[in-house]
Amino acid sequence: MFSEHQLIPGESIRLKAMATRAKSFHDDRESAEREFFELRDELAELQRRLYAAGKHRLLIVLQAMDAGGKDGTIRKVFRGVNPQGVRVTSFKKPSELDMAHDFLWRIHQAVPATGMIGVFNRSQYEDVLVVRIENLAPKSVWQARFEQINQFERMLTETGTTILKFYLHISKEEQAERFQERLDDPQKNWKFSADDLEKRKKWSDYMEAYEDGLNRCTTKWAPWYVIPSDQKWYRNLAITKIIVGALGDLDPQFPTTAFDPREFRIE
Repeated sequence: MFSEHQLIPGESIRLKAMATRAKSFHDDRESAEREFFELRDELAELQRRLYAAGKHRLLIVLQAMDAGGKDGTIRKVFRGVNPQGVRVTSFKKPSELDMAHDFLWRIHQAVPATGMIGVFNRSQYEDVLVVRIENLAPKSVWQARFEQINQFERMLTETGTTILKFYLHISKEEQAERFQERLDDPQKNWKFSADDLEKRKKWSDYMEAYEDGLNRCTTKWAPWYVIPSDQKWYRNLAITKIIVGALGDLDPQFPTTAFDPREFRIE
């Protein structure tokens, strides 16, 4: 289920033609949320086994327009999961030190270690999105980065990292509602920035840039998933189901001991 959200290498997509709301799954939000809670419990158990086994790594990449739901996804999906086994990295404006290195330098440092789940709130894809829209690098530079990202992700998968990349697809109308909510709620004012409105004016440019990134960086080793995200409950369910499926395929197991526990007695 949800395989319809996985992009296929070589098949181009247009975001304008892709739904931002769930159409064919649950009309019943209540039953969908029950399933989500069950899956989240399963995720917590799989994470325990992943951490104990210490053999695999899982990297989750979240990209979206402003107010697309990256923070909410992290809070909802990973609630109840042992924080010792999950590391969240938010990639904001590069520091001077970051700028003194290649664009993947800071990304590679945040790749999860064995037994860990790494979550990227924004990622290496900012360097083919923001730098393009804001003219921070010439076209010859950011164009080359598509293949550099593909090869970087291939290296990660060949050395034991499973990569799940999610684009949280919201409509321009939904973004407007969420921005307004941030303005109306004093406890959410801090989340609003006037810069968000400047980026909103460039919505079409960002959609074109995202389409290029999705089309050119969907590979058999690291495909993209486009998740309809106007409905937060559906977004959470879809993403959790994909993560649980990927961990289930890895099938991590608690390690066996080299001793017989029955030989020991605690005095």
